[in-house]
Amino acid sequence: MSDDSTKAPRMGRARRLGLMLSLPLLLGAGGLYVWATGGRYIGTDNAYVQQDMISVAAEVSGRIAEVKVAENAHVKRGDLLFRIDPEPYRIALAQADASIAAARLQVEQMRAAYSQEKATLQEAEQTLDYRRREFDRQSKLATSGYAAQSRLDEVRNDLRMAEQGVAKTRQGVAAALAALGGDPAIETDKHPSVMLALAARERAALDLARTSITAPADGVVSQTDRLHVGQFMPLGLSALSLVETGRTYIEANYKETDLTHMIPGQTATVRLDAYPDRPLTARVESIGAGTGSEFSLIPAQNATGNWVKVVQRVPVRLVLDKATDMPLRAGLSVNVEVDTGYSRGLPGLATAQAAGK
Repeated sequence: MSDDSTKAPRMGRARRLGLMLSLPLLLGAGGLYVWATGGRYIGTDNAYVQQDMISVAAEVSGRIAEVKVAENAHVKRGDLLFRIDPEPYRIALAQADASIAAARLQVEQMRAAYSQEKATLQEAEQTLDYRRREFDRQSKLATSGYAAQSRLDEVRNDLRMAEQGVAKTRQGVAAALAALGGDPAIETDKHPSVMLALAARERAALDLARTSITAPADGVVSQTDRLHVGQFMPLGLSALSLVETGRTYIEANYKETDLTHMIPGQTATVRLDAYPDRPLTARVESIGAGTGSEFSLIPAQNATGNWVKVVQRVPVRLVLDKATDMPLRAGLSVNVEVDTGYSRGLPGLATAQAAGK
């Protein structure tokens, strides 16, 4: 009985010692395994849903005549948002049409003036020819003594006046031809003055069309409280915002130390705080060209004696693999976990994982 009584305490002590030693060994082995297989999934909660936002502004000024949308209304591309009073622009278009008609009439008048100048030139040249022959006759008669010197002076003066008349008429023809752009057979609508009037008409028609402000894309309108019928809308002032729902992406701000093995194309799991039980799959589309501080309004200046190293964050853009029926809104908080496919590994473990892939 003495042997049994001494063996029992010894076995108890050995068991306790085994338990005490096995627990650190198990914890160490577990920690080593976690370290060896870690580094594959890189997560962050500094991520948000992003949707492109368009600031819609009127391209013409005027008073708002009609508002067709309400706050947070869903619109399709081309839907009417609001309308500026088109009446002044209709009047401007009518004036432009009248200017075109007047320009065309002016071109026809130029063409008629050119024909008239040509006829006048022909008449002046005929008169010059007659005066030249008359001068020659009187010169011969004066040489033979059959004509008075006064008569010769008279016909000489007539000849000079005829020459001046031809020169003046030729200038008139040149001016009329220049008014036609140097081409008497030019098409009416090709004349510069008519083209200018046509361009003014196109501008007036464009301004009239721009009185109807339509949605540039599918989305949800916001900040419509600035739209009131009768309010004057200045040119270029933002009237409302349109959040595009056709393209939704995730922008995750990862620490620079998390980007070692991250590349575009890797898959990711996305969980929205608003829908934590409905995870989504996404992929890395691109990695930012610089850290967030580099694109801030006032970048940090580290060339001072008070510099403290801070881990920087780089924006990573992710796109969803497929559309979802969940209403995704810009700015929603997201938890992102990217599968980099990398693990630290142990000798033999990495080979086994590679063979498994």
